[in-house]
Amino acid sequence: MVPSHARVVIVGGGIMGCGLAYHLAHEGWNDIVLLEKAELTSGSTWHAAGQITHSTSSFALGKCVGYNIDLYSKVLEEETGQSVTWHGCGSFRLAYTSDELDWLKHTISVGKALGFPMEIVGPERVRELHPFYNLDGVLAALHTPEDGHVDPAGAAFALAQGARQLGARIVRRCRATDIKREDNGEWRVFTEQGEIVCEHVVNAGGTYARQVGEWVGLNIPATSMTHHYLITDTVPEFMDLEQELPVVRDDRLVSGYIRMEQKSGLIGIYEKANPNAVWLDGCPWEAENELFDPDYDRIMPWLENAMDRMPVLAERGIKREVHGAISHPPDGNPLIGPAPGLKNFWLDCGCQIGIGWGPGLTRELARWMVHGSPDVNMRDFDPRRYGAFADRDYQITKAKEDYLLRHEIPFPHLNRLDGRPVRPSALYQRLKERGAVFEEVYGWERPRWFARGGVEQRDYYSFLRAPWHEVVAEEVKAVRDAAGIMDISAFAKIEVSGSAAAGFIDGLVPNRLPSTTGRIALTHLLNENGRIELEASIVRLAEDRFYFTCAAFFEQRLLDYLHLRKKSDDDVAISNLSDAWGAVALNGPRAREILSACSTAALDNDAFRWLTAQEIVVAGAPMWAFRMSYAGELGWEIHGPRERLLEVYDALWAAGEKHGIADYGSFSMNAMRMEKMFKGAGELTNEVTLPEADVMRFVRLEKPDFVGKAATQISADGALPWICAYLEIEADGLSDGHGGEAVLVDGEQVGLTSSIAFGHRTGKLLAFAYVKTKFAQAGQRLDVMIMGEPRLATVLTEPAYDAENLLPRN
Repeated sequence: MVPSHARVVIVGGGIMGCGLAYHLAHEGWNDIVLLEKAELTSGSTWHAAGQITHSTSSFALGKCVGYNIDLYSKVLEEETGQSVTWHGCGSFRLAYTSDELDWLKHTISVGKALGFPMEIVGPERVRELHPFYNLDGVLAALHTPEDGHVDPAGAAFALAQGARQLGARIVRRCRATDIKREDNGEWRVFTEQGEIVCEHVVNAGGTYARQVGEWVGLNIPATSMTHHYLITDTVPEFMDLEQELPVVRDDRLVSGYIRMEQKSGLIGIYEKANPNAVWLDGCPWEAENELFDPDYDRIMPWLENAMDRMPVLAERGIKREVHGAISHPPDGNPLIGPAPGLKNFWLDCGCQIGIGWGPGLTRELARWMVHGSPDVNMRDFDPRRYGAFADRDYQITKAKEDYLLRHEIPFPHLNRLDGRPVRPSALYQRLKERGAVFEEVYGWERPRWFARGGVEQRDYYSFLRAPWHEVVAEEVKAVRDAAGIMDISAFAKIEVSGSAAAGFIDGLVPNRLPSTTGRIALTHLLNENGRIELEASIVRLAEDRFYFTCAAFFEQRLLDYLHLRKKSDDDVAISNLSDAWGAVALNGPRAREILSACSTAALDNDAFRWLTAQEIVVAGAPMWAFRMSYAGELGWEIHGPRERLLEVYDALWAAGEKHGIADYGSFSMNAMRMEKMFKGAGELTNEVTLPEADVMRFVRLEKPDFVGKAATQISADGALPWICAYLEIEADGLSDGHGGEAVLVDGEQVGLTSSIAFGHRTGKLLAFAYVKTKFAQAGQRLDVMIMGEPRLATVLTEPAYDAENLLPRN
């Protein structure tokens, strides 16, 4: 029988569930019950190929990968006595094209920030370490010598054993059958062996995660996709090798990986056509160690390429075929963190690379659960990045798209187009006709840039400057010299109202609440550890009405933050206006003239002051106008009912034509905010406190209280481990960087970039970077690794553009 009570119940005994039990126990929680319906690892974990590599362009995933390799190779077996069969054979990622080589150069820049051993080598070095691979056409390779592979079941068993040793209880052959919320906020988990009441529930159900989520009303965005790997007969040429060959990742020709499996070959393929989704109506509960018949027709072109690349395998037979299901979220990133709208219900699923990513991610989830925040930026993995727009059709379409992209180059700004649009704004069609190239942000279609001057209306991908660079320069020039208009409907828009609304909000935020109707404040929402959850603008629409706006992907996070802190008897209403309202930004020195042509409202400085809001009529439509500018120019944001936004946009455009108005998109917005030294989501993360982010000017420590105040005070009074610095980097006119690059002093890593963009008004390449505090002084000279090479950088302490901030106040 299962115990009647526990602090945490984990549903699922694969690498993710076992990893979380292990790390929760290491963080001090041992009243844990892990439920597995069959045997541990009998879902997707047991049939994983088990590779893990330092080769990643993601700093956050890199932190997890580095931890995992150390755990597998140095810690886990010694701690638990359970063999994990670590093979530290190293690996190569091959480059056949200049774009692939640029990818490897960028990976070096990120790897340097992570302290990873890696280098780009020529074919001669590859041949020296791997004499059996056909290197025709190979330009270079990324060599990561400390990579390897592990026995997936052994790794999970070791994590489970480590959890048991610290007091966790693991119950096999016990299926969870339902989960319900108790009136007191606890959870009741129903199982084949009884019921467990607990404080926290974790869905680590793997391919069953959707079904487990349905018990509590969740629509978990994950789809099971099948993947093949094949093991050949014994290869005679391998018999006398003194050491194991490195894993080869051949993204172009094999679309997968080739390695040794004992004295045989192992070939894994992610085919680039006809991806196979299964169990769309649910994974059968009776499934155990489930595999599908191989589909050679689907993988044959890449299998033939694999045999051509590794001729010693071509004459060998196939002795084992592994064709199993793996869970894919729409964007390929795992679902790790709080479930949307539910307190103490956590997701630990959707991890298609469970062996490679899982333990590090579950360590961060354990820290999140126990301490209130993880130590790695989890924005890309937070389940709340999906909303109602991610319906089942969207999930399946995007999972197939993600599968096909698994071994494609992860270009900066890669635009995943399948299944869109799902959340177009009121201006979508008009802007599309004007040449907009869109990106998806929390389902929204947001313009990136607008085709002009012979540049086609399509995506361009490169690690170097793309053709849209000059287009963005023209958009920024229009904003600087005349006016620009941007669809900002994608911002989350939340109203908080009621007689207790002011007191409720004031007890949350570190900044002073807007004191009178029409005032605007910029503030941050923190967790109890003083780390940043999100940044928001708050507009006081009335004595008892407050309007929050923040970045689109924080919509559900903001809603959860407010709802979970509101007491049941508070006279506070929380309304999500994100779909019902739309918004445009009008910026530039002619903005006042353009808006005046569409409204009778007085817009001069005396009548409409900077950082204030008024309800005015624009082109016959009642709208709210906020005098604020993320571009750093004179400007207004116009917010109001979605159904009136198109007529407002058309009127502003018509009035602005004689002044030289232009559409602009998020790429221009980002370039201009960098010139203004405005920090964004890349800087304001769950990894940092307000003093570390250097945004204490938005904090009022004299307030009686706010969420995270004590931790903020401790951070402000103590020695900071790092601080957000503003850098000017030497530009070479070819490549500008993409964030996550190492920052060096005398060749030693002292930080990493969070955002980089070229400022077209100033002609400067600008960045934010978190660096050791002593290197953040004005004039400090540093190096930033861009495309694998150091570039000179200098610390600035004031905005590169309009340092006195006069233009928005004109």
